[in-house]
Amino acid sequence: MENIVNIIKANTVLPPVSEDCLYLNVFTPADRDENAKLPVIVFIHGGGLVFGYASLYDGSALSAYEDVVMVSIQYRLGLLGFLGTGDKEARGNLGLLDQVAALQWIQDNIKNFGGDTQSVTIFGQSAGGLSVSAHILSPLSKGLFHRAIAESGVALLPNLMVHKTEDILPLLELISSKSGCELPLLLNCLKNKTEEEILAITVSMGFTILPVCVDGIFLPKPAEEILAAKESNPVPFMIGVNNHEFGWEIPSSLNISGFLSGMEKRDIQSLLHSFPLLRVASNAIPSVMEEYFGDTNDPIEIRNNFLELGGDMLFVIPALKTANYHRDSGHPVYFYEFQHRPSVYDKSRGDFVKADHGDELYFVLGGPFLNGDVTFQDDGTDEEKVLSKKMMKYWANFARHGDPNGPGLTEWLKYDDDEHYMKLNLKQTMSQRLKEERFQFWTNTLPGKMNITEESEEHLEL
Repeated sequence: MENIVNIIKANTVLPPVSEDCLYLNVFTPADRDENAKLPVIVFIHGGGLVFGYASLYDGSALSAYEDVVMVSIQYRLGLLGFLGTGDKEARGNLGLLDQVAALQWIQDNIKNFGGDTQSVTIFGQSAGGLSVSAHILSPLSKGLFHRAIAESGVALLPNLMVHKTEDILPLLELISSKSGCELPLLLNCLKNKTEEEILAITVSMGFTILPVCVDGIFLPKPAEEILAAKESNPVPFMIGVNNHEFGWEIPSSLNISGFLSGMEKRDIQSLLHSFPLLRVASNAIPSVMEEYFGDTNDPIEIRNNFLELGGDMLFVIPALKTANYHRDSGHPVYFYEFQHRPSVYDKSRGDFVKADHGDELYFVLGGPFLNGDVTFQDDGTDEEKVLSKKMMKYWANFARHGDPNGPGLTEWLKYDDDEHYMKLNLKQTMSQRLKEERFQFWTNTLPGKMNITEESEEHLEL
């Protein structure tokens, strides 16, 4: 999101942070028919469940060009939205319950804005994509939407969903340290603090992600159990990633040293041991290092491979696993990889960066055509304007029919046993089996090696 803010023109004022945040924004075509029943597209913003705001995302271009009702929703974030202790004392997921309330509000009221309550598509990016994916798994959200789009985020993202109290203990210890509250009395202590104090604690934690919890209410079971049991809400699902998810914004915001000038293998091994988002089991690190770095000692090549590793771990592999589960459940799935580096970032990023985390939103939301309070420092090239119109059309077609295809567009095949996916670039083409070898490594080769290691350790203990 930092990069999005950096390219927005100065007339956009970033709002103050407040607990008074349960708002939504509705964008409708200016010339809609009085009795219109238009498809409704509901956008859930990202930000790691700790920051971000709906008003940064202007839906007017998508609404006007594609004759849809666009709604962007706000929800509680940070400690106020996602503090969970892993038990009934604080179940967590309040921000997700806010989203459910927004979806219910849409069912009750969107007809007054020309929206069709029987044609609601939820879509989100990053933590918003995770939220979308979680709604597909939740019994509370059933019937409140009919199609879903998850951009660069799904419920299987590592470290963003917990279902054991011990998994959340390190986070609770951090909150205890930042708040001055003793751990056994943490909840009661926090309840006695003011809104301003709670917000200050959240800010002091920096980019510390508060995960979604298996609370028994919004999420009755861990995500992968629901998916494996084929118990998810039966809706068409579009899932996608960018080809450089860990290329710039995330390593920049996490202050990962050396990623600009080059990296050493020992630094990466240290990150895999200790860095929360990238932590890998100790007995898996040698295999991961061999898979991604082999014999190379070139700092630039090591950096580039590290950025690929981060993108694969956090986004690509979880997205592909999710697509496979939904396909196997018999629900329509469409998959994409966004590949275009936006010209709007040419002056603010390293030349090595391709399509970074969040870059597709500029095109999905019609960034080159916005002229309201949220505008960009560059209107994009003529080719990028064409790409934006095509992506808006794909997304709107999916919202209308559960199928992105339409006249004038490259045919987008379903993600089936052949694992078709769309390459979204200035020219759109279909391909198959995205990152097939890396996917095999993470889902078959590495688990097999870890099982062998664990069995060997058990024999040694005996």
